[in-house]
Amino acid sequence: MLSAPLRARRGRPILALAALGVAVFALAPVVHLVMRAFADGPDRVWSLVFRQRTLDLVWRSGILALTVTVACLVVGLAAAWLTTRTDLPGRRWFALALSVPLAIPSYVSGFVWIAQFPALEGFVGAALVLTCASFPYVYLPVAAALASIDPGLEEVARTLGRSRIRTTLTVTLRQVWPTAAAGGLLVALYTLSDFGAVALMRYEAFTLAIYGSYRGLLDRTPAAVFGLVLVVLAVILTVSERGVRRGATARVGSGAARTPGAVPLGTARLPAVGFLTAVLAVSVGVPVAGLARWLWRSQQASVDWSAIWTATTYTLWVAALGALLTTALALPVGVFAARSTSPLARFTESAAYVGFALPGITVGLALVFFGIRLLPQWYQHTPMLLIAYAVLFLPLAVGSIHAAVAAIPSGLEDASATLGSGRFLTGLRVTIPLAAPGVVAGCALAFLTIAKELPATLLLVPIGHETLATGMWKHTETLEYGSAAPYAVILVLIAALPSLILGRLLRGRVDAESGGEE
Repeated sequence: MLSAPLRARRGRPILALAALGVAVFALAPVVHLVMRAFADGPDRVWSLVFRQRTLDLVWRSGILALTVTVACLVVGLAAAWLTTRTDLPGRRWFALALSVPLAIPSYVSGFVWIAQFPALEGFVGAALVLTCASFPYVYLPVAAALASIDPGLEEVARTLGRSRIRTTLTVTLRQVWPTAAAGGLLVALYTLSDFGAVALMRYEAFTLAIYGSYRGLLDRTPAAVFGLVLVVLAVILTVSERGVRRGATARVGSGAARTPGAVPLGTARLPAVGFLTAVLAVSVGVPVAGLARWLWRSQQASVDWSAIWTATTYTLWVAALGALLTTALALPVGVFAARSTSPLARFTESAAYVGFALPGITVGLALVFFGIRLLPQWYQHTPMLLIAYAVLFLPLAVGSIHAAVAAIPSGLEDASATLGSGRFLTGLRVTIPLAAPGVVAGCALAFLTIAKELPATLLLVPIGHETLATGMWKHTETLEYGSAAPYAVILVLIAALPSLILGRLLRGRVDAESGGEE
């Protein structure tokens, strides 16, 4: 007879079924893209895929995603190491401040940069804005991992004669690399799907081409084909990230009570402070200064504060509901992917990541199509908007939950099984409580991203309602920057709340690991 631990690992049919249901839900926009793309026959699709313009867009979008991802990995890893493992002056403050760029929408940052520095138009400007907006996707999880990993392996390496730098590169970095790769995947997918930065910087990527095709209103087949190409790129990136993730380490318990001593920076302390200060100046200082100028102009404009208050209330409402829905849907996918190596687990996780690579306008139009035909009672109502948010931002919660569950030794679940608990009770009593920080982090990321989402919201927001993002966009389209300023400022403040909470939680972990010493 099989032992309880072995029985616990044989299969998870209920979890697999739930994850498969979420995957089907996440692939709904892809179904619409396939139907629309092949409406004129497969020959038309192949002719569009292999024409020179499509290949050029693949190259331009691919090189932008690669550049932004590499830059975010460098900045995120360096910032995380400096704020958690060194004697950097003011490291607790930096640990908190480096989460703030998540709160600034790329279209706000892009407008400020292009208005002040028109020469940045093109690839350089798009890469700069997207790097500034995205590096916290790498920094936050890596810093949390560095603050909590068991220092035993590093201590062993030091006793064997390795230098601090070599130990950091060969031992510490290897322990957190799967976490960094997961963050890098989010950065790459976000770059592929972003519209605001590439549009403002006039860099022709897939999202701009899709928008132009939809706006033409004559032939939308190219837009559907471009969307399918983005889906293929998303799958390739997800599979590649899974390969990098192999070899991730897990530990039993919470690790040693002691922590490694802070690495003395010595003469490098000033350059390190200068590096982090420059990162914050570029990613936060410039956009905030631009918003301040907008706010000053608002004193000379007629501002409808009641409309702003209504938009603020609705933004908080849909962001909270959307984050909860997204997290609830992500739980079975994240747990199943972390606890199973089956092809079905790989499929469900890959399917969950597809929506993050699609432009909001593509997902919005797909849900308009399904809403009119399948759920007319939800069309142009809040539930349809929440569904769009869940499709778009499911990976934010899935990645966080997957990383948290994967770090929990499976032996703890086996021990629970030997004591007579079934899988469901084990999940409630063991897995979910231990993974709670990852679940909360994923929910917070979903909240702040939903609050500043624009393209899908423009299409699906119920009649008579508007969010802060759509209100700001409405005024900027008519060049009423003074009237748009209050919307933008409140939006940044709302999005800053969860990012500051994440940063503060991280700072608390660093303080706990360092015994409260600066």
